[in-house]
Amino acid sequence: MKRFVLFIICLLIAGVSFSQEKKLPYNENQNLRADLEKAISRAQKENKNILVQFGGNWCPWCLRFHALVTSVPRLDSLITSSYVYLMLNVPKDRTKRDYGLFKHFENPDRFGFPVFVILDQKGIRLNTQDSDAFEYPNPKVPGYDTAKVTRFLSMWTVKAVTASSQKK
Repeated sequence: MKRFVLFIICLLIAGVSFSQEKKLPYNENQNLRADLEKAISRAQKENKNILVQFGGNWCPWCLRFHALVTSVPRLDSLITSSYVYLMLNVPKDRTKRDYGLFKHFENPDRFGFPVFVILDQKGIRLNTQDSDAFEYPNPKVPGYDTAKVTRFLSMWTVKAVTASSQKK
């Protein structure tokens, strides 16, 4: 009887562990344009540019990138200190996508997902970058190269863009 009770307790614990959903990074019920306006307002207050990551929970490379930048302290710190990080959900169902928003940012969706758009504090597009540039050159090594991501993020901070424009 003791073994049976222990077995039932183990099953219950396992069931609870597996039933807890992992929090996914993209909000599938997001109001894209309202969140974009909030990000612009916050960027102005905090003197930061905006890093927009278009993608979805259905996209493994989108999830990999988000996991990378939130788990590598150097990247997380760089994003936190220099950007308003905005993840805009792109539904897997193409009929539910906001093509008007894509057009506004010069169609970044043409690169696939994830795709990154750097905006200034007014919401004006400074740069669009597909994620292929961040991948390891060896196809046998899956994932993103931290050095490449760091370089990209460092090049588009307010300080870097301002310094570059002052040299002209």
